[in-house]
Amino acid sequence: MSRWRPPQPKSSPYITRHGYQALEQELKQLWEKRKYVTEALAAAAAEGDRSENAEYIYRKKELRGIDRRIHYLQKRLPILKMVDQTPNDEDRIYFGAWVTLENAEGREVKYRIVGADELDSAKQYISLDSPLAKALLKKTFDDVVVIHIADQILQYTVLDISYEA
Repeated sequence: MSRWRPPQPKSSPYITRHGYQALEQELKQLWEKRKYVTEALAAAAAEGDRSENAEYIYRKKELRGIDRRIHYLQKRLPILKMVDQTPNDEDRIYFGAWVTLENAEGREVKYRIVGADELDSAKQYISLDSPLAKALLKKTFDDVVVIHIADQILQYTVLDISYEA
């Protein structure tokens, strides 16, 4: 049995101004952290036998992770398209909108539609590529949105749309 998996579909290249600045800041911090990790790796390597040196093994693994993220950000940042203006029709749902929804049980939830690179469930940010966001696009007040996820059918009613910063 092979481990090959088909590649993930490309995520949308859109991002908010705040999200773009956060990624740039992360890249800058990673370069600074890389300097520290490289120094610690050199010190661990100087201790002698590397095969049983836990500090050396840990720092190599940490450096690989940092380099992987730096490589990703350096490739991703140039292709991102920053969206920092509100649409002409603010009564419809587009990228960057805060949307208040009511589910079938009457519970209200509020989400912001953002790019895949700034996804954060703690802040209630959902990706533009998610099934819910795709179903919400171009909807307006009091529209009913139905999405099919696995063997569930979820139904939401749009209560509010805003484009606040």
